[in-house]
Amino acid sequence: MVRYELPRLPYGYDELEPFLDVETMKIHHQKHHQVYVDGLNKSLEVIGGESHPQYISSILSDLKSIPESGRNAINFFGGGFENHRLFWEVMTPNGDGKPGGELEDSIDVYFDDFKNFKKVFSEKALSIQGSGWCWLVFNATYHKIEIITTLNQDSPWTLQKYPLLGLDVWEHAYYLKYQNKRPDYIKAWWNVVNWDYVGNRFTELAS
Repeated sequence: MVRYELPRLPYGYDELEPFLDVETMKIHHQKHHQVYVDGLNKSLEVIGGESHPQYISSILSDLKSIPESGRNAINFFGGGFENHRLFWEVMTPNGDGKPGGELEDSIDVYFDDFKNFKKVFSEKALSIQGSGWCWLVFNATYHKIEIITTLNQDSPWTLQKYPLLGLDVWEHAYYLKYQNKRPDYIKAWWNVVNWDYVGNRFTELAS
């Protein structure tokens, strides 16, 4: 059975200041993400995880392979683990400002331009009622990018869509600094997006 561990961040807790504060980063990573790590490992043990050696993204893509009694737990804790793992990776202390290359071209095709893409993405993120995520995904069926939202810790993998960029809009991601001002959090978050990383993920799929 694959045993999951809390991934290390590719930067220090203080390096996304002033956009994401150090205390929130510590709690979010060390406490919240750890809960999903522990919950996923326990959930796999309960269902006899030896029969599911694939990485969690593959499991989420085929939840019907999980015994029904453990499906909800795997969906929640597995989604929480993988969603957060990507969330840390798509941020950087040296935000790139905007995408380039093939991803920029695709954004121009489907969203007219980057400015409109940010507007649509931000509005989608704001529209989430309660807790959830906003995503830029690659839809392999139609070979195109899309913006979608998921509730709670649901993963795009369960929809057979490849997550490229994800924004956590659970209150624990921003409440210490931004209180109930989700729009301010979303606006600030754009300053730390790692477009090189996101663009590389897209290029690997699109080429």
